[in-house]
Amino acid sequence: MSNTQDRRDDITQDRDHVGLKDTFASRRYFRKFEAITQHLNRVAAVMQGEGRLAERDVEILTRYIVQMSFTFKALSMKYLMAGRGNRIGGVLSMDRVESGFPVFSELMLMANDAQQAARHLENMPSVDALKDEMVRKVVGDREVPVKLQYALSQRLYYEELLKGDMFWARNDPRAIWEHGLEGRRTYTLHWAVYDSQINLPTVYILDVEDTGRTALPKDQRRWPEAQAHLMGQSMEGLKLLTIAKGFDEAFDDLHPKRLRRFHIGPMYSSAFTLQSGPMRDVLREAKSPAGEDWALAWTIEELESERVTEARSGWFGTVEREVFALDPFAGRGADTGATRMERAIIMPQRPFAVLEEKQPAGFASVRKFVVSKSGAVLSV
Repeated sequence: MSNTQDRRDDITQDRDHVGLKDTFASRRYFRKFEAITQHLNRVAAVMQGEGRLAERDVEILTRYIVQMSFTFKALSMKYLMAGRGNRIGGVLSMDRVESGFPVFSELMLMANDAQQAARHLENMPSVDALKDEMVRKVVGDREVPVKLQYALSQRLYYEELLKGDMFWARNDPRAIWEHGLEGRRTYTLHWAVYDSQINLPTVYILDVEDTGRTALPKDQRRWPEAQAHLMGQSMEGLKLLTIAKGFDEAFDDLHPKRLRRFHIGPMYSSAFTLQSGPMRDVLREAKSPAGEDWALAWTIEELESERVTEARSGWFGTVEREVFALDPFAGRGADTGATRMERAIIMPQRPFAVLEEKQPAGFASVRKFVVSKSGAVLSV
């Protein structure tokens, strides 16, 4: 039996979702994502060096990627003892077909745990006390202190949650002032969601001009409304054009100039996922060692305002309305609802070698970022 099949035996399956029931499978999974999040930051830096991402975009993306790493670290503590007993450890649910990421409900449960983290920690022994008790159990009773290990893992989980700064299911919009003090101010708005339909993190960045009387973040009426509007429109199925035009029409004194959406994932792995398509065959043929049997998709959509027109407002007034530029090639703009779209894939060296050899259809226009254990990133 192959190593891949052995690893799959460590997973319980339920339709499109799986539970990582084995301790070692769970730890391999979280180590994989620890490496992936580190590579993501390096890829963003490479794209900035190429002039494909602005410094501000990289700063924002790095923030959310770091938050994702904290989320995975907390979940790794929560499920550190997975498979060690019927009532110990619990099982992480992941999406094996669509995304390779944990399912949406895991982040919802984590948010609920975070609200009660301080209360849990009040009644739990300290880390040092648990470690001392574990030593006595091993030396005195010559037993593996499984229950104490579990208690320690949960202590560490709640401590991580108490630190905060996680990537939650909803990460509400924040505003960064760029320039302008009166009349017309420019802000960068950013927010992120964990899409409940496809179980993937998605980051949004919007450049907006503000012609309101009160600065947007200090406006007690417009800012909460703008935040709620943007979060309500942050769905995978909506085109950027729909989101931007809806925002433009909802706020007469807020003018969206440039909207970006970053899709992080899916993650493909010969050990953990069952997505269809050429990447599955590439990873299977690569037969990479543990920790290098993966590939991560990364997609950037961008919509820019092309010009401004005036529209009637009320009896005598006029307001500015944006006209957005769409992809001019082969009429794709109407399909994508974006000015441009760039698809990329990040993978270790061995899967990349197989991908280059097979040359599957549809990958010619996909950017490739090849990463190594040392942290080097090669852009192809």
